[in-house]
Amino acid sequence: MTPNDSAAGPPPLPRPRFFVAVAVVAAGAALFAIAFRAAIAFVFERGFGAHDVLAAFEQLPWWARLLSPAIGGLLAGSASAIAARGRDARGVGDVMEAVVLGGRPMSLRATVWKAVGSWSAIVSGGSIGREGPIIQFGGALGSRLAERLGIRESRKRALIAAGSAAGFAAAYNTPLAAVLFVLEVITGVAALGAVLPAILAAALSTAITRFAIGAGPIYGEHAFAMRSSWELVAHLVLGLVSGVAAVGFIQLLAASERAFAKVPLARPYRAAIGGALVGAIACWLPAVTGNGYEAIARILDGRMAIELLLLLLLAKPLATGASVGSGSPGGAFTPALFVGAALGAALAAGLVRLAPAGAIGPAGGYALVGMAAVVAATTHAPLTAAVLVFEVSGDYAIVLPLLVAVSASTAVARTLRRSSLYMEEVERRGVRWEVTLAGRDVQRVDDGR
Repeated sequence: MTPNDSAAGPPPLPRPRFFVAVAVVAAGAALFAIAFRAAIAFVFERGFGAHDVLAAFEQLPWWARLLSPAIGGLLAGSASAIAARGRDARGVGDVMEAVVLGGRPMSLRATVWKAVGSWSAIVSGGSIGREGPIIQFGGALGSRLAERLGIRESRKRALIAAGSAAGFAAAYNTPLAAVLFVLEVITGVAALGAVLPAILAAALSTAITRFAIGAGPIYGEHAFAMRSSWELVAHLVLGLVSGVAAVGFIQLLAASERAFAKVPLARPYRAAIGGALVGAIACWLPAVTGNGYEAIARILDGRMAIELLLLLLLAKPLATGASVGSGSPGGAFTPALFVGAALGAALAAGLVRLAPAGAIGPAGGYALVGMAAVVAATTHAPLTAAVLVFEVSGDYAIVLPLLVAVSASTAVARTLRRSSLYMEEVERRGVRWEVTLAGRDVQRVDDGR
């Protein structure tokens, strides 16, 4: 510390308008998430006469399963193309770059168009998550509000981080995981200037969301206890396998994006082809449609045979690659949860056939741990993944296996592939950063890497 530093004293406290802005951003992100989910539910109830995408596709004839995602992909690709005419809102990487590097504002216009595209893909059966546009909207709203109120750059970056926390909390009804998501994924450091606004925004957003939708865990209350301590070894194995599966998932998404980029067609038509591929898979496996929420609920309830789980372990990543890689805007976070649930439940089903009767706990517990393990390895955010799954299940008994599995899966993933799914978004823009005990080191990435 230099004499000037000591003379300067602590940084000035935020003005009241900053906290007002945090509250507005939290409320805006929550209301956007509520409206987004309600609009999806409205289409399924009025258009398909079903409660969700899986129930809708199970009752559709084969030709409708094939055609619906193709039309949705065309609309999603068109909305994404409109968004790209201004400042492109690419995904969570856009939020990461705005918070860490600052300077460039996030485009609320582009983000809204991306959300329209995501909605179009989801209601038609595209295999993407809805969390991406909700997180982006929270961040973009924070960026726009900071500009309108003349909030200085450092506070603006904190407001964007708070908006992303609010969006995450509203998407999953998990305020603690939302704050950890900001720390592990968005900022990479535990800076109080970002942590406190994120906590406030996540709390307010969750309160508003629970008032409108309900307070329970999104996957319902569960109680999955281990039958014996030796099952920790099984969960360790699940973590190791999940790390490999997560790296394969990331590689498949990247390969799909490269393959569709070579198709000599405009973005809307590439997205239509991607949607048609999802529809072709859905003709036999309708569970690949949507973000995977409904299928995960069935897996947790033990309503899927091991043969179907093994098929979905391959089919869901392929469908997600077709949707995301072809240009339909959306997230891969919930599809990663799906992959983890299927992997965990399949491992449990296999162990039941090999182990003595009553030696293995419920398959739903393994599915929950698998969800956390695959997400941790995909995002390189083990604490976020563990707390998220704990919050969405309300099951304290799985905390110990959760910690074992997420640490193993993250270690494997970081060994096999240096960058997380979100960091690769940032790297495609020519920059990356590494967070160590010495701090955060921002590096430029050349095109020939």
